[in-house]
Amino acid sequence: MSWFFFAFLTALFRSLTDVTGKFGLKNMDEYIVAWSLFLFALPFMGLLLLFTGIPEIGQDFWIALFISGIANVATNLLYMRAIKVSDLSITIPLITFTPLFMLITSPLIVGEFPNLYGLLGILLIVGGSYILNFKESNKGYLAPFKALLREKGPRLMLLVAFIWSITANLDKVGIENSSVFFWPVAVNSFITLGFIPVVMLRSKGKTRQITSNLQTLLPIGLFHGLMIITQMVAVSLTLVAYVISIKRTSAAISVVLGWLIFRETGLRERLTGSLIMIGGVVLITLFS
Repeated sequence: MSWFFFAFLTALFRSLTDVTGKFGLKNMDEYIVAWSLFLFALPFMGLLLLFTGIPEIGQDFWIALFISGIANVATNLLYMRAIKVSDLSITIPLITFTPLFMLITSPLIVGEFPNLYGLLGILLIVGGSYILNFKESNKGYLAPFKALLREKGPRLMLLVAFIWSITANLDKVGIENSSVFFWPVAVNSFITLGFIPVVMLRSKGKTRQITSNLQTLLPIGLFHGLMIITQMVAVSLTLVAYVISIKRTSAAISVVLGWLIFRETGLRERLTGSLIMIGGVVLITLFS
């Protein structure tokens, strides 16, 4: 059950990354903040290598690193584009379908598939996360799917969810061909470097925001780095689909933190989705 502890920490640190990132987005360029997630996570993750050292590199490491690095840079750009061209209410819910896509990609990439209880747990977490993320139920819960036919944003976000279902499995390949601590440093370094030309083109003249907002960006990097490390540890201990499903409960944690810190409304209505997700977590942890 140690995997669940690390998977839960992954969800917690994901939520704390979102909260600190929300503070940063108030006064900073979105591409600078996205790049800073990876840039400022590197020092914290790199410290671990001082104690663990550099492992022997397996033959599949470099191909996993190249594909995962390119894909993660692309998904960050697609994510930003999706929320820019369409309403959040019809784009964000579609990101919750990553664990469902993993029921297809995980068997193909790492040969993993959950048992019956695990499968039901994943379905409950996906369903609860979808309900929780869909804040405008008066439009009907099928609104994001209807929007797939007429708007670009939801289609881009669904593509992001699918690509993430691939990169999450590549994380396991990378870990198996290096180590739990070396892989996240390697892939995070690749993404950081890959984001440089993006920032130079999209945020020209705004890079000085980094030095003037270090007190905001450092916590974002810390929590993002901790999230990556705990996720890699959890992935090394159990099925990738289970870890990513538990990670999605960060949405429920964010609801509570948003209410406490930002005084966001709608807590009562969104508890339904949270309770459904908790039911899925119980199924996965007790019976899978």
